[in-house]
Amino acid sequence: MALRKKVESRLARKKRVRRKVLGTSERPRLNIFRSARHIYAQLIDDTQGHTLVAVGTLLPELKSASTGNVEAAKKVGELIAKKALDEGIENVVFDRNGFRYHGRIKAVAEAAREGGLKF
Repeated sequence: MALRKKVESRLARKKRVRRKVLGTSERPRLNIFRSARHIYAQLIDDTQGHTLVAVGTLLPELKSASTGNVEAAKKVGELIAKKALDEGIENVVFDRNGFRYHGRIKAVAEAAREGGLKF
């Protein structure tokens, strides 16, 4: 019962944020999803409904012994920034997907900023 409430609360926060955050082709939405074992990031153009770039700890270049920690999240942030700059994307809108800006979510965001993305 407590887990259901936790998930429902996160989805309510997600809805509230998504009403205000919209990604375009010039400034896509950097969406983060965190599970217990992995973390994923993707750049989404909401006007067309397309994912432009996607990165996660399941990729062969990022898959290592530990995929659910802050170091793995930093690697995801660096790789998403590198792939975005290769696609010509420099400015993004950050969508934390209802998660607190803390821990792994913060690590992805800071690594992406250091990699050259502008929020």
